[in-house]
Amino acid sequence: MERTTCCVVGGGPAGMVLALLLARAGVEVTVVEKHGDFLRDFRGDTVHPSTLSLLDDLGLGERFAALPQRHVTTVQLPVGPGRELLTVGDISTLPVKHNYIAMVPQWDLLNLLADEARGEPSFRLRMDTEATSFVRERDRVAGVSYRTAGGRTGELRASVTVACDGRGSLARGLPELGLRRFPCPMDAWWFRLPRHDGDPVGLVGNVGEGFISVMIDRGGYWQCAALIPKGSDTVRRAAGLQRFASQIAAVAPWLGERAGALRSWDEVKLLDVRLDRLRRWHRPGLLCIGDAAHAMSPVFGIGINLAVEDAVATARYLAGPLRAGTVGLRDVQRVQLRRWPTAAATQALQRAAHAHVIEPVLAGRPPLGGRANPLRVTEVLAAAPWLKRLPGYFFAYGAVRERPPAESLR
Repeated sequence: MERTTCCVVGGGPAGMVLALLLARAGVEVTVVEKHGDFLRDFRGDTVHPSTLSLLDDLGLGERFAALPQRHVTTVQLPVGPGRELLTVGDISTLPVKHNYIAMVPQWDLLNLLADEARGEPSFRLRMDTEATSFVRERDRVAGVSYRTAGGRTGELRASVTVACDGRGSLARGLPELGLRRFPCPMDAWWFRLPRHDGDPVGLVGNVGEGFISVMIDRGGYWQCAALIPKGSDTVRRAAGLQRFASQIAAVAPWLGERAGALRSWDEVKLLDVRLDRLRRWHRPGLLCIGDAAHAMSPVFGIGINLAVEDAVATARYLAGPLRAGTVGLRDVQRVQLRRWPTAAATQALQRAAHAHVIEPVLAGRPPLGGRANPLRVTEVLAAAPWLKRLPGYFFAYGAVRERPPAESLR
């Protein structure tokens, strides 16, 4: 039996940010991560201005800036008969240092955080170690049982266990936490297409009859997502890759022949989109944050931003009690009280987008009951360009900005 003060389950952005902040604050923390490295194909490679500011506060801004990256500043949508691209969100107009979203392979960010945390004597990172169940003492969670890739098993006891292991979290099997699911009308296909000089920049949305796609400028290629009706993956693949290519060409004619660049369905990965959250994010000795507490839709692309903000708030509320050995149920409850409104409000906006935009479009109906006039939207934005800052700020920072504990800053 081994012991730590805080056991973090999952070495994603939320887990690694939390572990670094706690270790900097003098808390003994151990991260258990089931994979052997961070070199996996992540779809969420966005680093938002709130996280960029946090990296500055931690003294990591210059090291992060040296990583290969692409900056996204605008959100563009096609409007009008000619399907001209209209900028509906512009982060570059925000009066902040980091007025862009950095597109960086997530493994580079995680390696940066892990390398920095290893310099703290109270930090441990255990790769190839999967949490298999919770250790219980009376009515509280007292740590995790684990299994390594080599087959060794053991127990890691902790004063608090924080679940940062995503929507497949071990904690979601606890019925007392009460998982609440919301209807979700779509799944997503992820794929890549070549990008040429002269293409649009930033994040580009494409809407056609029964078809929606989003394209993220990654410099040498477009990282693309196509939304399809929920559960239709098998039927649509059976219709053939050529039909899919024609749909892409119809909504983004500027791609030209590149719409047919996909050679095999193996290049198109399915994401089972879910939208849910736990009614309770905690029980004695346990706290859930990020996707473990609230799985987000890819709509607005801010899931990682929310998870990192959860981690920052968790560090601020728990660092002191963990250091003093007084952490209790009230401390983990405070994290949910702080972060629940932001998660619920964001999911409410996503549910509205699902019901009034995505579901009708995928079903071949006009969005917003046919009341939306794209040309009128163009006129309004042209007359009041400051309106572009509102979605820009939301993409950049979300609803609430969190501050790390002062003792974690360098």
